[in-house]
Amino acid sequence: MSRIVYVNGDYLPEEEAKVSVFDRGFLMADGVYEVTSVLGGKILDFDGHAARLSRSLGELQMDAPCSDEELLAMFRELVARNEIEDGMVYLQVTRGNPGDRDFAFPPAGTAPTIVAFTQNKPGLAENPVAKTGIKVISIPDIRWGRRDIKTVQLLYPSMGKMMAKAAGADDAWMVEDGAVTEGTSNNAYIVKDGVIITRQLSEDILHGITRAAVLKFAAEAQMKIEERPFTIEEAQGADEAFITSASAFVMPVIEIDGTAIGSGTVGPVATRLREIYLAESLATAI
Repeated sequence: MSRIVYVNGDYLPEEEAKVSVFDRGFLMADGVYEVTSVLGGKILDFDGHAARLSRSLGELQMDAPCSDEELLAMFRELVARNEIEDGMVYLQVTRGNPGDRDFAFPPAGTAPTIVAFTQNKPGLAENPVAKTGIKVISIPDIRWGRRDIKTVQLLYPSMGKMMAKAAGADDAWMVEDGAVTEGTSNNAYIVKDGVIITRQLSEDILHGITRAAVLKFAAEAQMKIEERPFTIEEAQGADEAFITSASAFVMPVIEIDGTAIGSGTVGPVATRLREIYLAESLATAI
């Protein structure tokens, strides 16, 4: 069965899905996106993702292409048509097609482009890597200054993933002014003496939806949390480290720049947070 994707109001076989070569998402990376996980045929953290989408659009002075209710209905339709049990829904909204290439924003009233598709990931929550952990390297953070806006400008994060792969690692943590900002597609954390440490929200990092949920659940579980920058050296001396994202949930980190974290194995805090996050998110999935 051909995958069904959504393009500007139509559900189409992926072979027939097209956008204009003049679309500003293609020419200018002038667009935003969201990735929402699906478990058991239900959508996780939809309200958080919808709220962040609205914020990203507002920060870029882009009009919302639809209401939250219409967005949820479209997500559900894509999940149903593609028979997704476990996987993801990718959504992208761009400033649209002005009819030609120009640095200036298109005239008011230019319709945005909205595209969405599913990715089938059977057993997403049972990823065996969660029991063994991942290895990361550090790289300089040379991205633009508004990382809190979830734009489609993903070239450097993509390059960071490839740098990690070339170094025999799984991902990269980006460093600016001596402190870790975040991973290439995730938020970064360390654990020291039972305290969860992660960089505070600002324009320097993405305001992760999974981050917000995990920190909420951690607080409810009476875990101690400290929101502040930390260095690679501090991370290498931590008891545990982990990342969070919509698709990885909570994923332990066991090595940074060749140095084992703690015992070099998956620790109890990350393990417990993953269990709590999955249980709570499944209970509220829609």
